[in-house]
Amino acid sequence: QVQLVESGGGLVQAGDSLRLSCAASGRTFGTYTMGWLRQAPGKEREFVAAISRLGVTTDYADSVKGRFTVSRDNAKLVQLQMNSLKPEDTAVYYCAADARNKYPLATTVQGYDYWGQGTQVTVSS
Repeated sequence: QVQLVESGGGLVQAGDSLRLSCAASGRTFGTYTMGWLRQAPGKEREFVAAISRLGVTTDYADSVKGRFTVSRDNAKLVQLQMNSLKPEDTAVYYCAADARNKYPLATTVQGYDYWGQGTQVTVSS
């Protein structure tokens, strides 16, 4: 099992950047696919990005391609670099782990087994 704790959220203006971090505990972290998902007020939780357990393969939602970058160092840290932020990126961002390492990488809420508590990102126009 793995415990996940997100950090790095905040209030920024449109066009700014933020870097979210997800710290993991547990010896099996390096064997899990990791993902970032987000939930805006009144909307369902949606996929943002995922990275394979070795960091070789990544996947992104169309809405963030070219602006967001997911990375991991397998020293129990996964990061999401978010550039050119837009007001529609406002949401609670969750770090999640897929213990079954599905391929293609999981892009649904149901594809992830462990979740962090989330960190708020607010982008003002």
